[in-house]
Amino acid sequence: MWVQGAELKQPLKPPFLCNPLNSNRTRFFTNHYQKRKPFVVVMSMSTKSTAVPIMVNGCNGKMGSSVIMAANSAGLQILPKSFGPEYEAGNTVEVCGNEIKIHGPSERDSVLASLYDEYPNMIVVDYTLPTLVNDNADLYCKVGVPFVMGTTGGDRDRLYKIVDDSKVYAVISPQMGKQVVAFLAAMDMMAEQFPGAFSGYSLHVKESHQAAKLDTSATAKAVISCFKKLGVSFDDQIEMIRDPKEQKELVGVPDEYLSGHAFHFYYLSSPGKTVSLEFQHNVCGRSIYAEGTIDAVLFLAEKIQSKADKRIYNIIDILREGNK
Repeated sequence: MWVQGAELKQPLKPPFLCNPLNSNRTRFFTNHYQKRKPFVVVMSMSTKSTAVPIMVNGCNGKMGSSVIMAANSAGLQILPKSFGPEYEAGNTVEVCGNEIKIHGPSERDSVLASLYDEYPNMIVVDYTLPTLVNDNADLYCKVGVPFVMGTTGGDRDRLYKIVDDSKVYAVISPQMGKQVVAFLAAMDMMAEQFPGAFSGYSLHVKESHQAAKLDTSATAKAVISCFKKLGVSFDDQIEMIRDPKEQKELVGVPDEYLSGHAFHFYYLSSPGKTVSLEFQHNVCGRSIYAEGTIDAVLFLAEKIQSKADKRIYNIIDILREGNK
């Protein structure tokens, strides 16, 4: 299932052709993704017009800059400050036409507090590093500023607890692509409706992301949890592909998206290997996540304005309300 739009390919051939047990799978991947004529699909972002001020932490990164580009298109106000590593502290960078000063770890508390005093309706967007998730969330909750956490990793139980205790408004999701999340929701519903339907089946999982992504795909883990509810046997060994050469030759990632993609493949095999099924969801580029993040900001701003009782949200909540 291709969900976003640089290139959307035609449907797969029969699933057994790319079964991981098939020795011809490498040729299939290469031929399927690189030789078929692509066609373009355009995803739309919410068209709400607003001047919600946002602080994008990690603005110098790939996701941070993509979010700022989407925020510009949506009419949001980009605040001129961002958190970054100590070696970048004091630098002013230009991101999509916005001049932003980078502040290091030693300045975080005072910078965020003063910025929140100046912009009391601001929302923080976090696309930093997995190792910073909890420390950053602790600070946001301490100051009381609402935030959208798109960074993966960290101690998620601790993250939810600190937000719940502080009563700060937040959208927390390791997957900001709304269409991919809708697929995940469908998988979860199938697992609830048909528990054990695939008992005895084995599962093989591959995921390919840009080399800079250090952690295993949280999306893949979520899909795997659904398969386990369906009775599938899995040894928790996910094949992570980070080498660009393998990504091109084995998976078929286009050259221009080696630095930003998310390809996922799930192969199911029956006990006798006589039946096989395949699921996949592949994304080129980052716009699907950036647009989902902006929708999360707009959604959160509405919840804050309406003084909603619920404080912690995810992308499923946004999907349920739709684009108003």
